[in-house]
Amino acid sequence: MFKFLESIFGGGAQAGAFPESLVKAAIERAIDGTDPWIRAVSGYQEKMNPAVVKAIEYVVSLIDGMASPIDLSIENFDDNPQLRTLFISRTDFVNFLGSDKNLVKFNKQNEMPPLAFALLVIEKQEKIISGTDISGDIILRDVPMVAVSFDAPRLIELSFTEVETRRQLKRRSYDHLLSLALRRITTVKTVREKLERYRTLLQSKLSLLQRGEWGFHAFDKDEPVDAASMEKELNKIEADLQELGGDDNMLTTYLDVLTNVLSRPEEHLWLRKETLTLDRMGIKRNEVTDSAKKVSLEVICNDEGRSLVVTLVSLKAGA
Repeated sequence: MFKFLESIFGGGAQAGAFPESLVKAAIERAIDGTDPWIRAVSGYQEKMNPAVVKAIEYVVSLIDGMASPIDLSIENFDDNPQLRTLFISRTDFVNFLGSDKNLVKFNKQNEMPPLAFALLVIEKQEKIISGTDISGDIILRDVPMVAVSFDAPRLIELSFTEVETRRQLKRRSYDHLLSLALRRITTVKTVREKLERYRTLLQSKLSLLQRGEWGFHAFDKDEPVDAASMEKELNKIEADLQELGGDDNMLTTYLDVLTNVLSRPEEHLWLRKETLTLDRMGIKRNEVTDSAKKVSLEVICNDEGRSLVVTLVSLKAGA
């Protein structure tokens, strides 16, 4: 699937060393993933080339920068603070390994391979609760605390090697940038359609108003009639439409939106490190104690406010 992306994101690829044929294929993938009509814009490939190369280089660096896989096994659960943080209990962890749809499907298709790799993806939730705490010998009640929970774990991009899993994640990251660009293009289209409908309505009303008493159409007496205000509002709509893109260059506007996202990928998709100190109940603490351990997590975020805890993992046969 998408052989050209597999070639671009394969092991050993170096920044700036991508064959022109593969970059062009990635450009076409970006067009297909957003608005195929963009191909009508003269010179679209030349305009997109630097942005696409920047996006490819960025996602390669993003995924290669992720930490090495951890052992996702029952034997490793008790000794790994990250696994003990992400799963409520050993039983919860075992149930996950037995029910994850992608893992079950992968094992069936490959007759339980000796070793597999994947990305563990989990939703992190934080909320303020009222709890009890201890300060010296004093019991404090109704203390505001931050409770952290991890929900909906799942495995994606399962493969036989870490290199292949990382390559699939690079391809997925590139496609995610395209999805963000598509949302922006869709928003522009929606706003423009609304403005055009409103412009048509105002133009009709203004036309009737300008005909005044020479026309045969009557206005609702309760409706305020002000030709100057209506013309001003109509001019504002025309200006907004022009800013979005005139009728003759809307496709250029869509190309600009797509190019903007791909040329600045770090503003739209990024990976951050997060260190938490949590007790056994999932409450944030300021200091490490016997019951509160420090754990480092990787979180992938986008500019729409979405964030997910992500961990590269390895799995033994029969997991």
